[in-house]
Amino acid sequence: MTQYYELYRSSTIGTALMDALDELISEGLLTPQLAMRVLAQFDKSISEALTSKVKSRMTFKGNLRTYRLCDEVWTFIIKKPSFKLENEEFTTDKIKIVACNTNKPGNK
Repeated sequence: MTQYYELYRSSTIGTALMDALDELISEGLLTPQLAMRVLAQFDKSISEALTSKVKSRMTFKGNLRTYRLCDEVWTFIIKKPSFKLENEEFTTDKIKIVACNTNKPGNK
């Protein structure tokens, strides 16, 4: 069985899903084991949807402040990044980028 990263659980939709599952568990309508299966399916579905459905490209540049690699997960902190997405450009003070290796042995 392929393992998927749990990165998107902290997104708006991921936290809404976890809140709903917590409520169903507390009301006795769902077992914790089933909730974990739902979250595992969410991890898989969101990863596959982003891989196959998103076609937009964005470029960015900025000052690399910090980077690290731990357990095949890269984390980058970039100061003063500027982003270009199709006809839009915007900037911010800093951004954290987390990138995971999807080419693990056993992945298709």
